[in-house]
Amino acid sequence: MARAISGLQYPERFYAAANYVGFDGSTSPTKALTSKFPKSTALLLYSLYKQATTGPCNTPEPSTWNIVEHSKWASWNQLGNMSSTEAMRLFVKLLEEEVPGWYSRASNSVVEPVIDVQINHNSKVEPVIENGNSYPETETIFSENGNQVRTEDKDVVVEGFGSVGVYDQWIAPPISGQRPKARYEHGAAVVQDKMYIYGGNHNGRYLSDLHVLDLRSWSWTKIEANAGTESIDSLSPVTQTPCAGHSLIAWENKLLSIAGHTKDPSESIQVKVFDVQTATWSTLKTYGKAPVSRGGQSVTLVGTSLVIFGGEDAKRTLLNDLHILDLETMTWDEIDAVGVPPSPRSDHAAAVHADRYLLIFGGGSHATCYNDLHVLDLQAMEWSRPTQSGEIPTPRAGHSGVTVGENWFIVGGGDNKSGVSETVVLNMSTLAWSVVTSVQGRVPVASEGLSVVVSSFNGEDVLVSFGGYNGRYNNEVYVLKPSHKSTLQSKIIESPIPESVSAVNNATNATRDVESEFEAGHEGKIREIVMDNVDPESTKSKDDLVSTLKAEKEGLESLLGKEKMQTLQLKQELADAEAHNSDLYKELQSVRGQLAAEESRCFKLEVKVVELGQKLQAIGTLQKELELLQRQKAASEQAALNAKQSQSSGGVWGWLTGSPPSQNDDA
Repeated sequence: MARAISGLQYPERFYAAANYVGFDGSTSPTKALTSKFPKSTALLLYSLYKQATTGPCNTPEPSTWNIVEHSKWASWNQLGNMSSTEAMRLFVKLLEEEVPGWYSRASNSVVEPVIDVQINHNSKVEPVIENGNSYPETETIFSENGNQVRTEDKDVVVEGFGSVGVYDQWIAPPISGQRPKARYEHGAAVVQDKMYIYGGNHNGRYLSDLHVLDLRSWSWTKIEANAGTESIDSLSPVTQTPCAGHSLIAWENKLLSIAGHTKDPSESIQVKVFDVQTATWSTLKTYGKAPVSRGGQSVTLVGTSLVIFGGEDAKRTLLNDLHILDLETMTWDEIDAVGVPPSPRSDHAAAVHADRYLLIFGGGSHATCYNDLHVLDLQAMEWSRPTQSGEIPTPRAGHSGVTVGENWFIVGGGDNKSGVSETVVLNMSTLAWSVVTSVQGRVPVASEGLSVVVSSFNGEDVLVSFGGYNGRYNNEVYVLKPSHKSTLQSKIIESPIPESVSAVNNATNATRDVESEFEAGHEGKIREIVMDNVDPESTKSKDDLVSTLKAEKEGLESLLGKEKMQTLQLKQELADAEAHNSDLYKELQSVRGQLAAEESRCFKLEVKVVELGQKLQAIGTLQKELELLQRQKAASEQAALNAKQSQSSGGVWGWLTGSPPSQNDDA
């Protein structure tokens, strides 16, 4: 195993940074922090350190009278479920922004350990086994002209790639293992630092294979899935149907495959579940009316719900309907949102911002591609068409999108003529577009139907793309380290902070309330008045100047009071509107319940009518049979009567049968 001694990697670099800022086991780390950094920075460093070393905040909220402890708890609690590696990376990044030369100062007192260069930081290294023999896994390095330069341990090559300081550039990492078949319109998702690829389209044929790329060792493995159960309540085996245009979502260490085009499509959307631990497929049993089957839709995980929009059904009809699958109750619900929805489309991209706003971008119809942006408020269930700014992307379909903080990266796609070479990013808070990078030539990231996922590599976010079609089918992997990060303050501090640190954070907190901005603006106006009124050659006395300023201040305070009253009125109107909206929603739910009950009653009545009709038809048949029997009986009685008469009369019949004549005849 190769070894590295130059520079500290994670987590050693984080612990060195923590030791530098004062987390060295002392009894009062907060005092050491506040002596070196502003209060706002010290608060962020403390919360990131706790998140990295302890995990999410699970301690009870302290009393509000203890402002310092409550501020520390609130800052830590607002980090939510941020991963330990992400917290380490942000901790070091924040320290480097505050003290750029911290590492050179700390290195004089820190002994850099000689560590094994491994991505997963495990002491056990799995060798590559070929023909029953084990060999260290190596990677061959080639120069630009194709000549072999040297062969190194693969881990060294990967670590070298991970430490490259180049951002916003698509790079092909060294990949080992058997690559999946080239494809597009497949599904991709990340579970525990592993990217899973399922299904897709190759030369017009749908695929059903499943592959996994280990994002630590950058090696491919094909998964031989086991036949699972049809559903939780069934024991019949289920086999995966080849599909394309589906969506693959990671959920609770499982993979959900939703919808997609198949050779023999079902009537409604099917949701299949792959258990990564048992490598088995099963069908998710859902309730309610499932949407019609489709492909090219968008599926977005919002909390514990899946939001499905648009797509194209088996008859090539474009859709713009909206459905939600609650993963807690497994119940489908069709949403009739207000406002103007996006036009029917498929192969678009969707993302969620702040767990409330669903964004839809681009997509295409049978003849047109779009670059419009639509936003759905998931609380009010209302569509809107916001104004975009910056370098608005060109129309495209078949692109892929992933979010990193408040940034939405859009990769690839096409416009029915060629693939899109630009990778763009949308700041979902400001709705401003910008170009991240652009590729040259027929590169797989300028393809339609590619997949892009986001993962963490050495504490940094990394975009990973796979596959696509740009005149040929691709199976290459490319990665990009984005430099577009969410503002640390806006990412961590999303709610009002205690008054003890508000004065410090007002300088950096971009989410100050309207009242504070109004007061700050009028303080600036007062300063402008002072500057305008101070004339070196003026003969006005100091008392007159003070009186003028007091009058201006009183006027501004009066104006501020009016603005406050208007703000309170608007808040009250907003609260009333929300209450009215809530009442209307409850009334709508009640009406829906009544309609459902009436539908059920009508259905029961229709069943009874059919049953009565069948009974009437049976009665009519019985009546006809009775009449026929009565006629047969009458005919039988008449025949018996005639026979009796013939016997009594004798005549020719008696002579023919040889019966003696009756006594009456003798007489």
